[in-house]
Amino acid sequence: MPRFFRRLAEGVFDLDDLRVRTLELAAFVAESAARYQFGVRRVIAVGFSNGANMASSLLLLSPGTLSGAVLYRGMVPIEPDPLPSLPATPVWLSNGRTDPLVSPRRPTDLSPCFGAPGPT
Repeated sequence: MPRFFRRLAEGVFDLDDLRVRTLELAAFVAESAARYQFGVRRVIAVGFSNGANMASSLLLLSPGTLSGAVLYRGMVPIEPDPLPSLPATPVWLSNGRTDPLVSPRRPTDLSPCFGAPGPT
């Protein structure tokens, strides 16, 4: 199935490829903003599943590329050390408690970056 980045197995991502693809997407957003004359800080990502994973990666690895995100059924695909602090970046996370692929805890792992409480 087409993806934004390679995976090694269900829910197991090729982290090196993810980093490369994330930085490529960040460059594309910056180049597009310059070419089409829009403010890069006006870009909000909306993603479902793998799209939400890619948007999460973009938030974590290239802070400032997005001004916010709406993430449906995503995971935290990568955990940079240290995690960036993005309290002014609004992010809406939506996942089901009985999702067979994403544990209820995984999406909330991202919450502290945005000044929100962690898992409940």
